Amino acid sequence: MNRGFCARVLLSLAAAAGLVLSGAQRAPEKAVMAAVTPPGARATLRVGMWTLWHDREVVVTPAGRDVAAQIRACERCAARALQSSTTIRAEGNAIAISSGNTAPHSAEVWLAGPVTLAAHGETVMLRSPVAITARAGVLGIVVTLPIEDYVERVVASESGPADSTESLKALAIVVRTFALHETHGHTDYDLCDSTHCQLLHWHGNRDRQAAAHAATLATAGETLWFHGQRALAYFDKDCGGRTASPAEVWSHARQVAYLPSRPDPFCTASGGRQWSSEISREELTAALAAHGLARPGWQSLTVARRGESGRAVTLRLDGNEILADEFRIAVGETLGWNRIPSTWFEVSRQGGRFEFHGRGWGHGVGLCQTGAAVMASRGHTAQQILAQYFPGAEASDEATGRTWQSFAGSGFVLESIDTADAAYMPDLARARAEASERSGLSAARTFTVRAFGSTPEFRQATLAPGWVAAFTEGDWIATQPLRTLDARHLLAETMRHEFLHALVEGEAGSSAPLWLREGLVELWSEPGAGSGAVSGRKAPPQLRIGEVDGALAHASSESESEAAHRAAEWYAARLLVQYGRNQVLAWLRSGVPASVATGFGPR
Repeated sequence: MNRGFCARVLLSLAAAAGLVLSGAQRAPEKAVMAAVTPPGARATLRVGMWTLWHDREVVVTPAGRDVAAQIRACERCAARALQSSTTIRAEGNAIAISSGNTAPHSAEVWLAGPVTLAAHGETVMLRSPVAITARAGVLGIVVTLPIEDYVERVVASESGPADSTESLKALAIVVRTFALHETHGHTDYDLCDSTHCQLLHWHGNRDRQAAAHAATLATAGETLWFHGQRALAYFDKDCGGRTASPAEVWSHARQVAYLPSRPDPFCTASGGRQWSSEISREELTAALAAHGLARPGWQSLTVARRGESGRAVTLRLDGNEILADEFRIAVGETLGWNRIPSTWFEVSRQGGRFEFHGRGWGHGVGLCQTGAAVMASRGHTAQQILAQYFPGAEASDEATGRTWQSFAGSGFVLESIDTADAAYMPDLARARAEASERSGLSAARTFTVRAFGSTPEFRQATLAPGWVAAFTEGDWIATQPLRTLDARHLLAETMRHEFLHALVEGEAGSSAPLWLREGLVELWSEPGAGSGAVSGRKAPPQLRIGEVDGALAHASSESESEAAHRAAEWYAARLLVQYGRNQVLAWLRSGVPASVATGFGPR
């Protein structure tokens, strides 16, 4: 993400105007955010990690080069550096911490900074805070994730290759809504990482990561609302051609107007998904007994009652009735989820075996991922997809409940929850035109500018540090509130800079170095700059050219970010002087040759 540039725009211009910004110093940033965070808004979620593994031991190792990992073994202890691999083991309700020859005990362990966790043959690197406890000889690992980080991870884990931009955006909104709008039955954390809540693969999904990231950013802060109230939201893989109402699946669920049972022609557009399964009475007995649903010796299993969608609501087991969804879960957890993938089935007995024939995959309530993917492929928007599966509900800002509005301009669209932001359209149009004029670059694509309603919302949605006013990723630009930028006399400079980023990134190839992309933007952002501007700063930078990309990507303060961007600007200016604009733009697309980069820089 091109976030760091705004250190120059936000801080130096504000200083010139005599303004003091809440994020200008790192220390008070959390206090400031806490003071202005809207009531009910959350910044993080506590997520149970590896909840199905019941690990008794985990090895933690420091994973960062520039930032030290820390460990704390009691609530009032000072944190100390984690310098080597440390084994954390559950011993009853206590934890043994083994590092070297020592093995102190603790009730809880806290980890901060980049660490690697290894258990049950899996290894994961985390930068988020981790808390570890023990209960009855089993470790409880809880990771505190920013909400948007959590949403992105779940979307990457739960989506499939048939998904495209609009279905992923709809899924991101549903995932965020599910996480925030109800409790999930856990005492030690908010959500688990299994399908009991929402599936989260900690090691990531490279094939889905980029698309999940884009969908999460594009819908940052949006959840479903119904008539001014926060809504409930669910999703499943395949509804079989008709969605279910909550009461058909969960006995204590309340009926809500926006979650009806209704036909889904999109899910069955290619014929629908049917399944069959054969399970022995012995297998079923073991599964049902493990969940307290039946004793050995039962003989008969039939559907007792069906819901409006046709799904089984209750089953008759000899003379007793059990909930169909509890039956599905018992079989799934014991024998595998592919044996009874939904409650929409017929069952018959053939000797000592039971044959099941059904359709769909999952509970069937809410968004059907199969249908949503088909809708997206046919040109439907995320809003239209949500309207199909949550009729009457709409995506709105989580903090305020206000819906996002779109205002179309020349070459860009402004998204805002504040209709008064339409007054800034001429300013944005002017900045967009100046960016093209200064860079000499044009784009057929339409850029999206999303102006967040408050600075805390911007930070929570984008994970941007306090000194950043806005940032650009691809064709998508996120900003702090436009009224805030305007009041601080930053609007024109910020938006011109962001449109320049969008134009440069649109030209850049995958091999283009970060210093060249950032440097060109810095050059063309200078007052009076044009496409031929090559002046830059005359003083050579302290950073060598091979160090600039790392400094840009990992700046930990506004001063480091400022120095990295000044270096990028200096190198880009020198490159333009020496080789000319046409050659530099060619290298922007193909990458700067190593022979040029290695011999280039201050002497």
